[in-house]
Amino acid sequence: MENNTTDIDDWSLTTEFDYGDSAPCMGTEEKHFAASLLPPLYSLVVIFGLTGNMLVVLILVKYKRLKSMTDIYLLNLAISDLLFVFSLPFWAYYAVHDWIFGEVLCRILSGIYLLGFYSGIFFIILLTLDRYLAIVHAVFALKARTVTYGILASVATWVVALLISVPGIVFHKTQKENSRYTCSAHYPSDQINVWKQILTLKMNILGLVIPMFIMICSYTQIIKTLLQCRNEKKHKAVRLIFIIMIVYFFFWAPYNVCLLLRDFQGAFSITTCEGNSQLHKAIQVTETISMIHCCINPVIYAFAGEKFRKYLRNFFRKQIAFHFSKFCPIFYVDTAERASSTYTQSTGEQEVSAAL
Repeated sequence: MENNTTDIDDWSLTTEFDYGDSAPCMGTEEKHFAASLLPPLYSLVVIFGLTGNMLVVLILVKYKRLKSMTDIYLLNLAISDLLFVFSLPFWAYYAVHDWIFGEVLCRILSGIYLLGFYSGIFFIILLTLDRYLAIVHAVFALKARTVTYGILASVATWVVALLISVPGIVFHKTQKENSRYTCSAHYPSDQINVWKQILTLKMNILGLVIPMFIMICSYTQIIKTLLQCRNEKKHKAVRLIFIIMIVYFFFWAPYNVCLLLRDFQGAFSITTCEGNSQLHKAIQVTETISMIHCCINPVIYAFAGEKFRKYLRNFFRKQIAFHFSKFCPIFYVDTAERASSTYTQSTGEQEVSAAL
């Protein structure tokens, strides 16, 4: 039996791997590899993902006040990332130790991980369609792109994502294996490989193939429209969602490919223990890379969204800097001087412009 790594529909950081009728592989090397690699990387993802997405939620709610359909979708995307991040500390601990959190948390956290993944890609699709309507069908978009419709679409998306995540809740359970407790998916004994292949195909189709098809079609029409009507504001609006799409596929596609190779080993002639070992290490690496997307979206907003940068600066200036100045008078004076200098310079420039 071989020690398997994590995956979206078969969460098994330390789960025994079943190769059917083939000779068993020990998998000790992969276990140590996961124990040394995953905890520090998961910790970084949690820190940056939690901080960044909390800021996104704060800015959208406090400053932008959710006045458009796009804001609604961006808020839900940030919540999806937060759900995803929420489960990582538990899996980081599990990568090194036994599962000590009980069966209820095993099922719930597995479901939350899946819910965060599927809802995230679905909201990226909605953001793409939102941009498509706003640019290609601008007249129709005036009626369709409302906050009310955005909320209804978001609720429907969460329901669909939850239903798709059900297998992760149903099949996951705790079990004592080789004197240690595990939290992993346990399929019917006579259909283990069938279930793994079905769920892997489901993840690839819903999480990669269909989104890619929708995005390619939508952005093709968007580009055609922009070429006919050159508008700098429209270009900036599309750039944000386009970057989100590219980043998503860059981080998730390698992991999806590795899962296909793992669950269809016979089709790809991967039969040796050495081949399995390399494949499982690749899954561990690509899965960790895929999780970084939780931290990337806030960075994208900060660099690609001009309004978001403005709101973020206002937040740090009025909230963080102001409260910090109470405990550090020097910082307050320095801030005040810089503000006064900026104001004076700006006023002077305005006077020169008026005189000219």
